[in-house]
Amino acid sequence: MIRTICAAVFAAAVMSPLAAIAQTVTLSPANPQPSAGALSPGLAVSYARMPSAVRELAGAAKALQKGAKPGTPLAGLSYDDTDQKVLTSDSYEKIAADISGYIKFDRAGSYMLEFLNNDGLELSIGGQQVALYDGIHACGYAGEIEVNVPQAGYYPLKATYFQRKGTACLMMEWGPDSDGLEMVPNSAFFH
Repeated sequence: MIRTICAAVFAAAVMSPLAAIAQTVTLSPANPQPSAGALSPGLAVSYARMPSAVRELAGAAKALQKGAKPGTPLAGLSYDDTDQKVLTSDSYEKIAADISGYIKFDRAGSYMLEFLNNDGLELSIGGQQVALYDGIHACGYAGEIEVNVPQAGYYPLKATYFQRKGTACLMMEWGPDSDGLEMVPNSAFFH
């Protein structure tokens, strides 16, 4: 019986990289809240070239520490699986990205979040890790997570992302539950 339960938990962890067991995390709003007039649309991003041997987020983070350069801001997190240039960079492969800004929730309450990425992604909102899917892989889901948003407003967003070679994707969905997920509109992101 225990072996069956352990096998089921392991299988769920492999299929849902963030967590095998459903969890709810409470996000912390930006304090103080930025004024809307002080923000620009989209998310700030810096890029660094990675050595060919990089196959995980730790290597991407090292590349960013050694020489990240500001890039054209991201419109949001809706970059479909494609063999085009990675996000707003000028390269098709071996790119690490440091992404920062805010996501605006128009209402307090419970949200279900889901992320797709190719290759690695670690993302936090409001001080809580909400996505982690490391390594080299095709565009895939990081795993759903339920978040509690205590008040409407802006929440800090921070991410490390990398794409080694082949196609690249980075997308975020939200909704009231697993059945109601939709792409987060670009209008929800600021820097």
